[in-house]
Amino acid sequence: MVELPAFMPVGTQGTVKGLTVEQVRATGAQMVLANTYHLALRPGEDVVRQLGGLHAFMGWDGPVLTDSGGFQIFSLAQRTQVTDDGAVFQSHIDGRRLEVTPERAVEIQETLGSDIAMVLDHVVKLPNSPDAIREACQRTVAWARRSQNAARRLDQTQFAIVQGGLSPELRQACAEQLVALQFDGYAIGGLSVGETSAEMYSTLEATCPYLPANAPRYLMGVGRPQDLLEAIQRGVDLFDCVMPTRNGRNALAFTDQGPLRLRNKQFQEDHRSLDVDCPCPACQHSLGYLRHLFIADEMLGPILLSAHNLTYYQRLLVGAREAIIADRYLAYKREKLSGWGPAQ
Repeated sequence: MVELPAFMPVGTQGTVKGLTVEQVRATGAQMVLANTYHLALRPGEDVVRQLGGLHAFMGWDGPVLTDSGGFQIFSLAQRTQVTDDGAVFQSHIDGRRLEVTPERAVEIQETLGSDIAMVLDHVVKLPNSPDAIREACQRTVAWARRSQNAARRLDQTQFAIVQGGLSPELRQACAEQLVALQFDGYAIGGLSVGETSAEMYSTLEATCPYLPANAPRYLMGVGRPQDLLEAIQRGVDLFDCVMPTRNGRNALAFTDQGPLRLRNKQFQEDHRSLDVDCPCPACQHSLGYLRHLFIADEMLGPILLSAHNLTYYQRLLVGAREAIIADRYLAYKREKLSGWGPAQ
């Protein structure tokens, strides 16, 4: 059981950076994400299978979602060739050739043993030409159909991914074609890749109405707290992003008063904690101590702030779920947005 809306910590290579699974669980996380492309390269999906599958490999007994490698088509574009058959990557580790087709992405994920497998999709940067976006959209639908036909495990759920850039017409068409294939869930991909927040929100408004209300809607790779709340209002259920842990490693803490940059000297003798109501280990210490850890380059600093930021995100989503049940979500969103100020 995963209560929605929910935020998934990103464990790209089978680990949420800097945290043990017990620490991740203590943040309130219900489900985590791992990445097919990275695990296929290192240590290899067969090694993971030999070590008991992804859950045993990580030591995580909750649900795991694996991305298909579609985002790497975008992020490693200079190393990637895409055809209608699939994508050919040059490994960022050792330069060796890695071919990923929709069928191969399914095979890797079935070998890893995740609970939710994402179909392979084609992500392109924004802005882009209408022809490039339309071609990627059509390829994504074709790959989704092939992924569905390739699935063999009955204990693994498949989510399709809606593409279409910022075009409401393409988003609608892509969503309708994927819904006709009757997947268990639907992701909204190809956002947070260069567009403005307003463009992202309008794209969600153009997409979510065409996705089933009784299937999870997953906004991939979007993670600013305000974006989560805006997306929930527009019908999104599930999120992932490296933002809480990446920012935590770089001394930025999320709070109800906005983000705090703890390397700033103003916190040197600050006795306050980040949040007196937060149960995370970072909030057992003073801001002055947390700043000291980063200035002294102690590894405990990134660990503590990663735990805090993930806990903050989970508490934010708990609040959203409670507000939805109480029919006061818009008021909850306004309260949070009014408290978040510019970074200090």
